[in-house]
Amino acid sequence: MGQSPIVTRKVLAYITRERNGQTELLVFSQQDPSAGLQVPGGGVEDDELLIDALYREVEEESGLKRDELQLQGKLHKQMYYSEDRSKYYERNFFHLSLTRPADDEWDYVVDGDGEDGGMKFHFEWRPLHEASKLAADMDNAVEWIYQ
Repeated sequence: MGQSPIVTRKVLAYITRERNGQTELLVFSQQDPSAGLQVPGGGVEDDELLIDALYREVEEESGLKRDELQLQGKLHKQMYYSEDRSKYYERNFFHLSLTRPADDEWDYVVDGDGEDGGMKFHFEWRPLHEASKLAADMDNAVEWIYQ
């Protein structure tokens, strides 16, 4: 099953950790501040399973590997219209938890040949209640983490 010419399928990862009794969400910023705070994610390739796309995108964008993450579940599916790109996206939100200790922040150069390839992202952990500050409605399914 290939991509629809009208709708592009995407996966987004809410990666959390527990620290000092508080749930934190992994977010990143780009060198262009207008891009805002985001979570790892990206496009699903033709004939690729959502779960495989999820882990591939997380590793390409953050360096976190599949065996360092535990899938908590798929939270939500949203149809999203990007006005600046005049395009519809089927966004699939997943919750993953990190299974190992991690630095509080780090920089990572995106590994991949997509549009983000070679870009430098700055990752950091933020309290989950600050997730409402995510760009492009990426906070749409955060409330589902609590359920």
